[in-house]
Amino acid sequence: MSEAATKPDIVVGVDGSDESFAALKWALEEASLTGQSVNAVFGWTHSWDMGSEPDSDEAWAKVRHDIANELRVWVDKAAAGIDFDPANLKLTSVKASGTSALLQIGHDSQQIVVGRRSLSRMARWFMGSLSASLAEAAEVPVTVVRIAGSEDETVTEAIANALTPGDKPVHYTQPQPVVEEARRPVVVGVDGSETSRRAFDFALEEARLHDAPLHVMFCWQLKDLGVIPGYENAVAPVKVGQRRAEEILSELMAKARIPDGVKVSTNAFHIPASKGLIAASRYASHLVVGSRGLSGLDAHFLGSVSRQIVNFAECTVTVVH
Repeated sequence: MSEAATKPDIVVGVDGSDESFAALKWALEEASLTGQSVNAVFGWTHSWDMGSEPDSDEAWAKVRHDIANELRVWVDKAAAGIDFDPANLKLTSVKASGTSALLQIGHDSQQIVVGRRSLSRMARWFMGSLSASLAEAAEVPVTVVRIAGSEDETVTEAIANALTPGDKPVHYTQPQPVVEEARRPVVVGVDGSETSRRAFDFALEEARLHDAPLHVMFCWQLKDLGVIPGYENAVAPVKVGQRRAEEILSELMAKARIPDGVKVSTNAFHIPASKGLIAASRYASHLVVGSRGLSGLDAHFLGSVSRQIVNFAECTVTVVH
């Protein structure tokens, strides 16, 4: 058996939205490179706009049939132009919330893929997002695909007009990227933990598959470095902390097995992880991080590192557990 044949499925959540279409397309393109199967999952619940709830087995069978047809249309549209083997496609519809369905069906998958919902930046800050909640709850890597031209651009234009005197409309112009998207690196955030090592392995494979450079980033603060020799009872200067961060990064890289042809570069930066990695996402094709930080109620109000990155990164993100 080939490695691809034994590799678990890519499970992708679909619901007919632009975001889920982008996620499905990303999953199919990924599978076209790996030979994996893709399981397109539509978790649905009966809502007020679907009319009265079916009251017989025949009526429920029709609902399931209609959903299956819709699912097939979405998949056929997303697969156009992608060299994907239709025999490797599974279609699953289940009467459950999207998050519950994905967590259940994707429990043993290689990764779960979803689109990032079009909540405004302010709404994501206060309410969080379904994709961030899924990334925290899942036990497998979760990839959150961001579509180009997000709602943030509309909001920033509104801000520019609100803060500019006079009635003449002004336009907020996003700076042009220095590097075109096809040549941007895969970026992985590491900190020396076991979870970040798994994130590194995932990112390394992504870089290999897509023939992209890999940039390894350690965004650190003094509390992340543990006890620094010579400063057991004192606060180490930033310069000393930088040297220790670079040592941790070097130790990680010394244990890594880099495939031929993958170009890897490393940097350690003295900056909070969420802030540094969100900044890096502007210049990355794909950002990979380990699930790390707060959980539960604290995460909801204060924000874990991975939650902030999923909500505010400007490229596709994978959270590895």
